[in-house]
Amino acid sequence: MISEFELIIRLLLALLLGALIGLERERGDKPAGLRTHILVSIGSAQFTILSFYAFPGSDPSRIAAYIVAGVGFIGAGTIIQTRDRVTGITTAATLWVTSSIGMAVGIGFYTAAIIVAAISYITLQLAWIEKKLGFHSKN
Repeated sequence: MISEFELIIRLLLALLLGALIGLERERGDKPAGLRTHILVSIGSAQFTILSFYAFPGSDPSRIAAYIVAGVGFIGAGTIIQTRDRVTGITTAATLWVTSSIGMAVGIGFYTAAIIVAAISYITLQLAWIEKKLGFHSKN
């Protein structure tokens, strides 16, 4: 069983790591920003915690699979296609990776969650390189 202290730590870490990604998206005025990324991260963490501790004897991978599918559905809502371009793919990807961060925190894989959050944040910073090289980031 998980202690209340450990539960609080996991949910707060999920909040902080989701906020890191969300703040970066918010700075770029993207459709899914700070609040959305926090909610995806803590929701994924909570569902993961529940799947392992609230339903003994059940298969926790089923919940994980549904988290991935559900977040994919949310991410699809951020993708917009116009006549000449598609936008929102990077935002959809950040929601997807943020859910994986929340899931990692939920199960207690803190190091993996922190590393993926850092790599994700750094990756999102590459947009300035794309612009400098003349690539047009559409996300």
